[in-house]
Amino acid sequence: MAFGRRKQAEEPANESELTDEVDAVDEDVAEDEAPGKAEAGEGGPWDSEESYPDLQRLDFGAFQVPVAPGLGFQVNFEATEVDEEGNPLDGRPVAVLVQYEESAMQLQAFAAPKRSGIWEDVRRETAKDIEEEAQGQTQEGEGPFGPELIAMVPAALTDEVLAEMPDEVKEQIPAEFIEQGWAPQLIRFIGVDGPRWFLQAVVQGAAIEDEEQWQVLEDVFRNIVVVRGEEPMPPRELLSLSIPKEFSEAGEEEGEEAVETFNPFERGPEITEVR
Repeated sequence: MAFGRRKQAEEPANESELTDEVDAVDEDVAEDEAPGKAEAGEGGPWDSEESYPDLQRLDFGAFQVPVAPGLGFQVNFEATEVDEEGNPLDGRPVAVLVQYEESAMQLQAFAAPKRSGIWEDVRRETAKDIEEEAQGQTQEGEGPFGPELIAMVPAALTDEVLAEMPDEVKEQIPAEFIEQGWAPQLIRFIGVDGPRWFLQAVVQGAAIEDEEQWQVLEDVFRNIVVVRGEEPMPPRELLSLSIPKEFSEAGEEEGEEAVETFNPFERGPEITEVR
């Protein structure tokens, strides 16, 4: 889930809000006019034009994600072509999922204006959508990367959803939730405004309350390197993603497709070492 319920997976806000002009490289603008990273945290996420720690990372085009033992990776695709029955025939990558034990973190990067960030507006719009459209509840708080949003939304527990759940997960769901067909689900929205980019993480699963699992995901997020590029783009447009060669090779070795739809309890290809 990203930014509540949206018509398109890559939209961080309503189309009516997208009135900013296409940003272009302006040589006359001083560096100190560009937005920096969230002031609440030290270090990353990093911009590719600055110095950053030399770590093993997977290159997804718009950003590079550090690799660590126990992590799984998946790529979310948005269908760009469907058959007569609505089955996807072709698509484009729109998000990266980082999985660790019973936790998942969805990553997306967007273009942003040169002179201001968009996280404050996105946070407000996300809360409104969740409360009005999903009948959920939201609360703002302060995290290691600055202001963030915690949401509680009703998650459907259909027969199909339950059938795909691992038994150890299903056993933890109270019977009353299964009987009513839904359960409250916590979601954590984290955002960082960088130089002409905005990076968002949506955290689900045990890491919401499990400090040990959250620490692993926090370290991953903190060491992401965002590659904005010089191409002029409208604010809030999704930065283009690509599939790392290591990711594709891992999927081939397992005899599986490397691209899967989002399921926080289904692991993607394991990539614990990249040499």
